Amino acid sequence: MTHRIRRPLHAHTHERARTPRSDRRTVAGIAAVGVISLLLAGCAGSAAPEGSATPTATDSLRPAAPEGELPADFQTELQEIVDRTMAEYDVPGAAVGVWIPGEGSWTSAVGLADVDADTPVSLDMTWPLRSVTKSYTVTVILQLVDEGKLRLDDTIGQYVDGIANGDSITIRQLADMSSGNADYTSTEAFGAAYSADEARIFTLAELNDFLVGVPSAFAPGERKVYTNANTNLLGAVVEKVTGQSFADALDERILQPLGQSGTRYTLDAATWTDHPNGYVVLDGEEVVQNDNLSIYGPAGSMVSTLDDARVWAEALGSGLLLEPSTQAERQSGAPLEQGPPYDEYALGIGETNGWWGHNGEGLGFTAAVFHDPETGASIAVFMNASNVVPKAHPADQTFRRIAEALAAGSGE
Repeated sequence: MTHRIRRPLHAHTHERARTPRSDRRTVAGIAAVGVISLLLAGCAGSAAPEGSATPTATDSLRPAAPEGELPADFQTELQEIVDRTMAEYDVPGAAVGVWIPGEGSWTSAVGLADVDADTPVSLDMTWPLRSVTKSYTVTVILQLVDEGKLRLDDTIGQYVDGIANGDSITIRQLADMSSGNADYTSTEAFGAAYSADEARIFTLAELNDFLVGVPSAFAPGERKVYTNANTNLLGAVVEKVTGQSFADALDERILQPLGQSGTRYTLDAATWTDHPNGYVVLDGEEVVQNDNLSIYGPAGSMVSTLDDARVWAEALGSGLLLEPSTQAERQSGAPLEQGPPYDEYALGIGETNGWWGHNGEGLGFTAAVFHDPETGASIAVFMNASNVVPKAHPADQTFRRIAEALAAGSGE
């Protein structure tokens, strides 16, 4: 990279043209938390030595942001990428960050969090992670593998009853989206339950119960089709193995060690404050989406801040919380047949042009959180628009365009 560290970074907030709105709410995009809503060889199927230690709340593992800011001309280029992408996809607001070790940081809060109230996006707002949550869930699973408490080749039937092909679907296949499970979001039972009460708070057990007795879509390992159900079953495995609620296990094993005080797993949207509205354009109007977080479970019910997304990008992409051999195995993947736009998908993590991370989408929001292990750079993008027609993922597109600009700046 040719960019140099300069002064402390300032946020940017820009007004955008307003389009017609409506107070109608919709469940558009429930079924695809990842691409239209929503992301790697050594210890396969074997436990690590008992000495493998998972970080505790007393450990201080939070990576520091690179000091200083990126050069003004490069900040301008990055802002132009964000503005152009927002205009292309009619995105009301966004929070974006780029962090390059040895060169500096850049963050930007752009546009509107609430279009009707004319409320601007701020850098300290909390955004839904949607399917970026999957990367947290699978990381906990891999920590348990490191501790010898489960194996990737254990079957889901050892932990959860009533799942079709449960005696042959492995933990690994759930994590890499090759299990063949149907998705609960497409079942009549879930559709009826949600339609009856869109504010209903679903528990993890209830979400997994929608799969009981539902035939598999294909034989385990035959294809790679991305579903929320796969990750929610892994959430149940976490609870079974740890004896804790998923929220408590996540907090103890990841959030506290990384100092992610702005990040949490939450099912009750009433406790989710200081956040933007999520929008989908329907019939030419920006429609505010339902805030029900509980419909996603460990597949997508987390919320976070931009700086915590920076921390997670680095921890996830570098394997900070895992044994090196486990991280190497985590990154062994293949392209998805159906799902988000990664080059390949591995164990709860996706790869795009050498960047590792995850994206998410659904109910008016998109997110992308990625890290380049080679350069140490990280990119995080939150946007409050989803289900773009024609099909596109605004946050992922922004990430890709920024990554291209970084590559060009480095002379690659």
